[in-house]
Amino acid sequence: MIRQSGRANGRPVPPQTDSIPTFIDAFAGCGGLSLGLMRAGWRGLLAIEKDPFAFETLTANFLSEGSRFSYAWPARIAKQPWDIRELLSTRPRELVDLAGQVDLLAGGPPCQGFSHAGRRNAHDSRNFLFEAYLQLVERVRPRLVLLENVLGFKHDFLGSDVTAVTNFAAALSRGLSGDYDLATAVLRANDYGVPQARPRFFLVGARHGTGNTALVETFFRDLRADAAPFLLARQLPRRPTAKGALSDLESDRNGTIPSPDSKGFEAIGYSPPRNAYQRIMRDGHQGPLTGTRLARHRPHIRRRFQALLRYSRKDGHRITVPANVRAAHGLRKTTVRVLDPHRPAPTITSLPDDLLHYSEARTLTVRETARLQSFPDWFTFRGNYTTGGPQRRRQVPQFTQVANAIPPLLAEQLGLRLSAFLLPSRVTEFRLNSRAHDLDGVSMLPKLLPKCRHPRIVDEDPDLARSCR
Repeated sequence: MIRQSGRANGRPVPPQTDSIPTFIDAFAGCGGLSLGLMRAGWRGLLAIEKDPFAFETLTANFLSEGSRFSYAWPARIAKQPWDIRELLSTRPRELVDLAGQVDLLAGGPPCQGFSHAGRRNAHDSRNFLFEAYLQLVERVRPRLVLLENVLGFKHDFLGSDVTAVTNFAAALSRGLSGDYDLATAVLRANDYGVPQARPRFFLVGARHGTGNTALVETFFRDLRADAAPFLLARQLPRRPTAKGALSDLESDRNGTIPSPDSKGFEAIGYSPPRNAYQRIMRDGHQGPLTGTRLARHRPHIRRRFQALLRYSRKDGHRITVPANVRAAHGLRKTTVRVLDPHRPAPTITSLPDDLLHYSEARTLTVRETARLQSFPDWFTFRGNYTTGGPQRRRQVPQFTQVANAIPPLLAEQLGLRLSAFLLPSRVTEFRLNSRAHDLDGVSMLPKLLPKCRHPRIVDEDPDLARSCR
């Protein structure tokens, strides 16, 4: 919660509290977690992110004049990209002075060395950034901790060449358990209204002595129970689909326009939303839509994609392209998948050519991947679109920023549930939240909770109507 602390005669002054809980976002990336927490009523104090591209995105959305949400950045810490290790070594006093002001330290160390989708390297130096996370916990002493990572984070590294740490999730838990009650779970984003499967490892903890042991033990069970009323209050489907997220961004329907953010490229036109999810993703956005630049596929690549789409439809919208089909079309890449329009997307990756559109012979745009991650349309991404070769390890372009983010819609629900540790009255506050959209200018919640049979929902959003039965 917001606190004013200081020193008297060399000793800390007990902080004063009010009703706004506070957080630091470590390894913040482009800010998906920060956005969700701020929407849930939290105030961000600081975002720690070392990549200049990702920090440029953070600046555009959270540190610029007129930003919808803003960090209450400490005056003695520069607003710049920070490597967490550099921040710990060069600003130790500034971090210690934050102790007592931080309710939550959130975030997750880079996942590349843990991920089964990548090369999974036990010796990747980024794996050991969890040690810096533990040092940051020791400095700022938050009441709560929240950490997210890929499933490989909790899997053992096997073989004779592994490091002294064979399981990083277990090592992190050992490092925290002396001061925190902990709980872990694997969450799938599509269970929380995000149109993407995306299984991820989550850890939550509350400092010993805060009286929150029971809330930690039931945290993930309560989070799952909260999901249905949260989504109903916003008229969002419980079983979101790729087409439900993207159908208003089809170039076959909307046509193309000159890209507003990439000279010389074509972009998808912007048409009215067609369902509740798309309306909420607009979130009041007006004017040109960024991130809709279309890839310039060469003719033979487009023909290959068309063949893959035909095969996918013929085989019941099969997502994975089998080896014989890849070989028949000269496709060496083994990770190419085709969106199934009637199901959530598979996990978004940092490589745009890993995933094809469900009805158009092309890869997805940055904005489409952002929609599948539940970023609102006003949220802009900065830096290069993609990066290849040796730069891939050192830069975080727009596609990677989106892929690495925690979906804001899931983060918002995590934030609401975490509020229960600090402000029990906020547990059900989202039911009356002004962001709970309605169709007719009055609250639809009493009608939505029992039946979800409003005629406009049935007509305009069959995904939502089916999920409410």
